[in-house]
Amino acid sequence: MRLPLIPHPISPPAGLTLEVEARRAGRVLSLEYLLAGPVEFVRWPEATARARTDELWRTTCFEAFVRTAGGYVEYNLSPSGGWAAYRFDGYREGMRGLEIAPPFIVTRMAPGRFGLTVDVDLPEDATDAVGLTAVVEGLDGAIGYWALAHPSDKPDFHHEGSWSAVL
Repeated sequence: MRLPLIPHPISPPAGLTLEVEARRAGRVLSLEYLLAGPVEFVRWPEATARARTDELWRTTCFEAFVRTAGGYVEYNLSPSGGWAAYRFDGYREGMRGLEIAPPFIVTRMAPGRFGLTVDVDLPEDATDAVGLTAVVEGLDGAIGYWALAHPSDKPDFHHEGSWSAVL
């Protein structure tokens, strides 16, 4: 399923568009983020080791939220190769690391296009409700917050109203 992400009104898109191809097969969520437009003006994090890293959302980062039977999980996927996965008991409550196999993040860059592809392991209690999001930082330091929906006046990817995809 290909889904467009929209920028939050406080963060203009600077000529960019963002789509996500999302598929679920059992306990694997496959994601392909496609950013188009003047990608040369995006601040791309430097390549690092494929390792669990906190606070990836402070710069360009692609994310997914999945509702679970008892809360939700969050995946942070950086173009640098860094990643993080967290489990929450409720809205921003009970945050702890989610143990998963380290995802292998593949990126592609071409004039006017950037792609990030990854498969992530889902917990056993994952439901079909998914939120797909991204933080895109410009070279000028401006931050764009992208999601399927923006249910509040401030960007808030943890708000379940932004988890509008059903896979």
